[in-house]
Amino acid sequence: MSYQALARKWRPRSFDTIVGQEHVVRALVNAFDRDRLHHAYLFSGTRGVGKTTIARVFAKGLNCDQGPAARPCGECGACREIDEGRHVDLIEVDAASRARVEETRDLLDNVQYAPMRARFKVYLIDEVHMFSRHSFNALLKTLEEPPPHVKFLLATTDPQRLPVTVLSRCLQFGLRRLGVEEISGELARIAREEAIEADAAALRVLGRAADGSMRDALSLLDQAAAYGAGRIVASDVRALVGTVERERLFALLEALAASDTAAMIEALDRLAAEAADFEMLLGEVVETLGRMAALQVVPAGREDDEDVDALRALAARITPEALQLHYQIGIMGRRDLPYAPHPRAGFEMTMLRMAAFAPAREPATGREAGPSGAAAGPPGAKETPRPGSGAPDAGAPPAPSSEPPPPAPEATAEALPLSRWTELCARLTLNGVTGQLAANCVVRGYTETTVDLGLSPEHAQLLTAGTQAKLESALRDYFGRPMRLRVAIAPRSEESPADRGAREEKERVERASRELREVPDYQDLLTRFEGEPRSVHPPD
Repeated sequence: MSYQALARKWRPRSFDTIVGQEHVVRALVNAFDRDRLHHAYLFSGTRGVGKTTIARVFAKGLNCDQGPAARPCGECGACREIDEGRHVDLIEVDAASRARVEETRDLLDNVQYAPMRARFKVYLIDEVHMFSRHSFNALLKTLEEPPPHVKFLLATTDPQRLPVTVLSRCLQFGLRRLGVEEISGELARIAREEAIEADAAALRVLGRAADGSMRDALSLLDQAAAYGAGRIVASDVRALVGTVERERLFALLEALAASDTAAMIEALDRLAAEAADFEMLLGEVVETLGRMAALQVVPAGREDDEDVDALRALAARITPEALQLHYQIGIMGRRDLPYAPHPRAGFEMTMLRMAAFAPAREPATGREAGPSGAAAGPPGAKETPRPGSGAPDAGAPPAPSSEPPPPAPEATAEALPLSRWTELCARLTLNGVTGQLAANCVVRGYTETTVDLGLSPEHAQLLTAGTQAKLESALRDYFGRPMRLRVAIAPRSEESPADRGAREEKERVERASRELREVPDYQDLLTRFEGEPRSVHPPD
């Protein structure tokens, strides 16, 4: 007998064996049990999550000799024929190859005739979004009021492309992407049944590479079994799918946490020598950064995460603000990767951006600092203590001295009042996300020891426990007294420092544009080349 692919051999044949779609299975089982079967169903979801499989099981339940039943027997003639794809009253249509309206009309001409052998005539239309607009129009009336012996089961990977008139005539079920643990657990069961020796780490790599698709996972399991001659180990699977050893990934993130760009480039060279798939690797980096951010909020992590200890140690070395910035840069890097001259170049530039823009901290005070680790401030400025802070050299105890400390610079000798919030934000010399939070706030009220700020809802993502604590600490250091900061998220009409900066920049550009239009040579150039300026950038 010829070999049958695992994806076909292990396709679920009953609702009980479908993995990860309990919300859909429960609704369909209840519909059978309560005899509330609709005439049209739409199953949507990414490839390989079970849309067509659920539709076929549903068709078996409709036409089983013991049915209609949510648990078809699987032994009668109708069940066997549906499983083998040769039941005369289950009409499977690939909409991509029958998109023309003439073909749709030919299909619907037979709807009025009773089924030849079964209880119901079932139309299973796969990738229904590929129908043309005229084909959908031809389908609408029949889809809304079909004969009682007809059921429509539609499947699509792109439900947004279906007309609302079609959606409103169907019961809609969205199938979700499967999780790594769900996929690897099912692969472990199938590997045991197939007498394939596979370690748990290898199956987790396959589960991640499948990207939510059980069909893709089974195809990869087939390929890995052939690659390893019936034995599947993690190193072989990583080589097969283009992923890297976890140690390699952690070495890269260790270098990022230490802002050690030389070690980062060295790690990238090793990955390139191992023919890593940099597009997939960047996805792994972003996923790992997301898991680290979750561990900063919930340090316990998930019990089934084998890397939790290593990730927790890494997460402790990176500030939450820096981690959020790394994640955002990684997401943007994935978007821009196709435009890079080479995947390696795009990946390398993304990692260097993470290192370059990461806000660091001063060892003693915990305040944000620039990438070099020094406190952020104007270029060339010397670090001086803020008024009232009394802080000597960071990280070292003050040396006994009879001489009084040097006075603060004249510009900050007198603390600005909170009513002058824009000027005060510049004095605080905050950067990173905390600086953005301060720049987008307005003062709602204040006392000697309390500050109430307002933040518009579109900037609510800037407000975290960490950024609020840092801003409160900066105010406390600046005024030299205990300060309590409260930030309310609500619509505001006042102008924030960021709004003022944007307005002034816009006015500067408009002024430069007006002055440029008054230059005779400039007008002559526009007339000669029949052009218009795309943008104007005035000199700083």
